[in-house]
Amino acid sequence: MYNLDISIQISLMFSQTTEYALRAVVLLASRPGTPITTDEIAKATQVPKGYLAKVMQGLVRAGTVQAQRGKHGGFTLTKPAGEITVLEVVQVVDPIRRIRECPLGLAAHGKNLCSLHRKLDLALLSIEKAFSETTIASLLEEPSSVKPLCAISGIDNAA
Repeated sequence: MYNLDISIQISLMFSQTTEYALRAVVLLASRPGTPITTDEIAKATQVPKGYLAKVMQGLVRAGTVQAQRGKHGGFTLTKPAGEITVLEVVQVVDPIRRIRECPLGLAAHGKNLCSLHRKLDLALLSIEKAFSETTIASLLEEPSSVKPLCAISGIDNAA
């Protein structure tokens, strides 16, 4: 590529909301069954608290995470991280939109995609497939000296 920073490359493909949701879910997966507050998630994932609150509401509505109120409250995953795919999280906040018909609205093309749009759709299909085969748990299991998408600022992020 043109020496773009990786975060810029990712932001060209996926929304910031998608990355924030993935950061939060990965953090929750690193501490299964332990409620984590919005403040803790925001600090560990470097996501603005107000924005994070909206992201978390969407994940709760979709049934990916649950919220527990009270003194020992916070967010937890609704199922084991090995049963949650990256695609599931992505589809909650910013669904991958496949190209089903000519995006230019050309009547002559209709549902018969030109070679460019067919290639783009195949790329989207490839991303969908890779994300559907990648669980949140597998991200944490990969050998690395750092945890994905999180900065461990006062949070024990051991899987």
